[in-house]
Amino acid sequence: MGVSPSLAFQNSFSVAINEIDQTGPNQSMKPKAALHVYEVRPRKDHRGVDLVSDVLPFGRLWYDKPGHAIGYAMHFSRSADAVVRVYDAAGNVIETHENSGDFKECS
Repeated sequence: MGVSPSLAFQNSFSVAINEIDQTGPNQSMKPKAALHVYEVRPRKDHRGVDLVSDVLPFGRLWYDKPGHAIGYAMHFSRSADAVVRVYDAAGNVIETHENSGDFKECS
């Protein structure tokens, strides 16, 4: 016996309402911004780097240089807060780039 469609909708709606950031009585209600986390790791075959993140539509992208991967991550997350961590072959973080999602539409 499964969950009725109306009950499933009510549960998902209540979860969405609970995720809204209510900072005060006179503040506008806005959804919490998600933090996009990216990792730039050298490939095992020594042919460039992989850009890895859960927010990428294909999971992992291959780039020839770390700078190209960082540029794509910053562009892809221009409307969300993002952190890009660059790792060396030993797995140590060697660089961290942060981007605040300050993209504004033209009016």
